[in-house]
Amino acid sequence: MARKLFKRWLPTPEKMREHPSVRVFGSLLHDPNLWHLNRRSVTVAFFLGLFIAFVPIPTQMLLAALAAIICRANLPISVMLVWITNPVTMPAIFYFTYKLGAMVMGIPPNSFHFELSWTWLAEEFTYLWRPLVLGCFLTGLLSGLVGAASIHVLWRVHVVRRWRKRQESRRNKL
Repeated sequence: MARKLFKRWLPTPEKMREHPSVRVFGSLLHDPNLWHLNRRSVTVAFFLGLFIAFVPIPTQMLLAALAAIICRANLPISVMLVWITNPVTMPAIFYFTYKLGAMVMGIPPNSFHFELSWTWLAEEFTYLWRPLVLGCFLTGLLSGLVGAASIHVLWRVHVVRRWRKRQESRRNKL
């Protein structure tokens, strides 16, 4: 069930290899472990994808693909999970991570008005980047650990249930 569920939603390796964001890795994408759906590869992919989703850089998909290749995790899951932070959710998520970082650092969060301009970015970001990066790191680490642990446990529970069901059906046949 777990494997079938993931296979239903994931793109094929061929389609993924053609995507411009991961095509730069070329022959590294031919490693079959990047496409396998097993508990280890999916668990690591969930950690990587959720952690990198909170990294405040514009190349999250590329970073997730690189991390999946290095860790030999499931590449499509790792890349797809970074879409949690998209243009719609990004402002709220990064505002929350900024507030969290400011709270952990013990500094009062600045009230600011966002403007989409280079001037605003140059002036305000010098005050915002430390709490933002700390909050992103903590949120990414926590969400990655919770996501990976959840997937690991749910996968294990599913496998044990299927095993018990098979054992029961074998006993009933005898």
